[in-house]
Parts: sequence; structure tokens; C-alpha cells
Amino acid sequence: MRVSSLMKRLGLKLSLNDPRWGKDNKPQANEGKKPGEGPPDMEQLWRDFNQKLNNLFGQKRPGNNNGDNNGGGDGGGNRPDMAGGVRATAGAIGAVVALIWLASGSFIVQEGQTGVVYTFGKVSHTTGSGFNWRWPYPFQSDETVKVSQMRMVEIGYRGNIKNKQTRESLMLTDDENIIDIQFAVQFKLKDPVAWLMNNRDEEDTVRQVAETSIREIVGKNKMDFVLYEGRDKVAFETQQLMQQILDRYASGVMISSVTLQAVQPPEQVQIAFDDAVKAGQDRERQKNEGQAYANDVIPKARGTASRLMQEAEGYRSMVVENATGNASRFKQVLVEYQKAPAVTRDRMYLDTMQQIFSSSSKVMVDAKSGSNLLYLPLDKLIAQAAAGDAQASAARIAAQNANTPAATTTLPSELMPSVEVNRTRDQRSRDASLRDRESR
Repeated sequence: MRVSSLMKRLGLKLSLNDPRWGKDNKPQANEGKKPGEGPPDMEQLWRDFNQKLNNLFGQKRPGNNNGDNNGGGDGGGNRPDMAGGVRATAGAIGAVVALIWLASGSFIVQEGQTGVVYTFGKVSHTTGSGFNWRWPYPFQSDETVKVSQMRMVEIGYRGNIKNKQTRESLMLTDDENIIDIQFAVQFKLKDPVAWLMNNRDEEDTVRQVAETSIREIVGKNKMDFVLYEGRDKVAFETQQLMQQILDRYASGVMISSVTLQAVQPPEQVQIAFDDAVKAGQDRERQKNEGQAYANDVIPKARGTASRLMQEAEGYRSMVVENATGNASRFKQVLVEYQKAPAVTRDRMYLDTMQQIFSSSSKVMVDAKSGSNLLYLPLDKLIAQAAAGDAQASAARIAAQNANTPAATTTLPSELMPSVEVNRTRDQRSRDASLRDRESR
């Protein structure tokens, strides 16, 4: 629509069958020709186009102000007009091209990015986020770099741990064992100019530095240390060594973290290694069980030994004190014996006989009367009496606990006369023996 309206303003027609195609309303030399007699005059079309451009930009044709071609001749009057139109057209086109060329130097930098501007291939300056402008090609060029983005490279695998890269993951430890390690490195850019200018292949540089660093760290440690307790230490030392190497290369990279994804022996010896690990675990378990048993037995043995020592010490003290007491008592008896020998002998005799009779069975025989043998088992009677007393006391305690009156327990009637007889005879024998001693 816009093109057709512009063509109408210029006075140009788009139909080739129109006899006045490309002409204005003025009479021309081709006006008398019939349609279809020949092609339109190209020179006349060019003159008409230049005339329309001059009218559009406010220029007038030199010569006749009426605008007709009479009296001036076609050749002399149209040549200056054609030259002026060409100059005007070239100027307009040049201005448009210059504007487009200058506009091509504008560029937009997003948030979190940095723009790097090159002047004839050399870095001239950097720009921040927003709208920026530089000199267009071939003077200057630009490139944007994401500086806030967290980047990551994978060593030993790609995308998934199962997709292993054995050429990168297999490493040799200090004890000459092979270990399989997959890990990831996260990093950011701290200098975009160094990142672009000092690295031929940026991510491959970081990957090679990471592989070199971890091989050095693993080569200084034992296999068990890397597999178990030293994983965090290996990752930390690898991160530090990587940062030192990248700073020495001026690569513009800041390492954020090194994460060990998988640390294991090679697949070819995985089963044998698992068996060895299980055997080691069984050994540790048995050691722990033995230590637990020792912790249980040793304190008990020490306590028993201490108790026996204390009992022996107590027995020794008892024997020493008894011997000391006996010696003291003997001295006291000696003093009393020296004062009254007869009384002391009788008393010692009675005490000795009391001790002897108290620990032996007693048989009472009346030898003077010559009657039948009378046997009185005094020890049994005394034991039965003690048992009866115990039963009676137990019954009283049970009655008190049950809030019932206690039942009185007595000795059997058949035993009571014999006990009385025994006591009477025993008293008489003692009196007789005392009289005999006194007479002596």
C-alpha cells in the first residue's frame, strides 16, 4: 500500500499496456503512438523519474519556468536536469546508508553480562549492562560474556555418572593402586577479558587443569584414604591447586567448588575389593566384640582380686587380734592364778569341760545305784526345744502380721519330765563335784 501511494505521488504507473506509462500529462513525442506499436522510451522514463525527484525535493528545472520542452530543445535542456537528479538520488541513498551503518554499532548488554569492545581486533574497553554504542564494522566489534552464570565442567563422565570417561577417571594412588574418580567443578568468571583473550578453548582449559590437579593430589595419598576418610580433604586440596594454576595462567576463572560424584576401585576388581572390604569390616567387628568382652571381664576380675585382698587383709587382722587377745587373756589368768591357784584351776577346769560337753553328745549313767541304764539324749532334746522356740516365734510373727492372736507353742508333755530330771541331776552332780574339790 505504501509503495503504490508513493508511486502515485511520483506520477508513475505500473501498467505496461498504458500508452502513457511513465509519462506525465504533458504532451510528449510518443504521444501519437498507438498502444502496442513499441516499447516505451527508456530515456524519457529516466527524465520523468528525475523530474519527479526534483519536484519532490523542491528543485526546479533550469530554463523555461513553464515546464514545457518547446524552444529549448530536448538535448540541451534535459542534461543538467538529469545530472542534478542523479546527485540528489545519490545523496539520499548515501545518507540512508550512513544512518544504517551508524545504527549497526548499537548493541544491548543484558543484566549479569559484560560487553567487550574490540578496536581493530584489540580489546579497547568493557561495558556494563544496558544500551551501548560502538563504531560499526570494520572499526570496532563487540562480544558479550555471562559473568554471573555458574558454569560447570565434568571430569570422568558426561551428563550421567554411568556414562564414564575412563581415560579421565582412572588414576594411580601413592600405594600403586588404580582408583576410579568422577567429579564436577563449578566456577565463575572474575575477568571476562582474560577469559576471552588468554584461553583458546575455555572449558577444555578448566577441564585439563582439574584433571591435572586431582591426579597430583591422589598420587600423594593412599587408596583407603581417598576412598573413605579423605574425600573432603582431596576435594578441598584439588580446588586450591586448581585456583593456583588458573591464576598463574591468567585465565580469569574463580573456582567455586569441587564435588566428588563417585570414588571407587575399577570395575574389573570391584567384586574382589568388596570382599576385602567385608573381611576388613568383619575383622573390625570381631576386634570390637573382643574389646567389649575384655571390658566386661577385666573390671570384674579386678574387683574380685580387690575383694579377696581385702578379705585376706581382714582375716590377717582378725588372727592377729585374736592372738593378741589370747595372749593378753593368758597373762591376766596367770596373774590371777598366782593370786589363787586352786580357784583358778577349778575355774579353768569347769570352763574346759563346758566347752567339751557343749560340742559332744551326752549320756547320763547312774553307776552307783546299779539300776538299769538310763539314756537321756540331751543334745537332741535341746535341739528340739530350740526348734520349738523357732516355730513359736515364727507363728507369733505370722499372727502379728495377720492381726490374729499368737498361738502359744509348748514342748510335748512327754519331754518335759525328762528335761526336769536332767536339770536336777545335772545340778546335783555339780554340787557333789564342788564338795569333793573343796575337801581336797
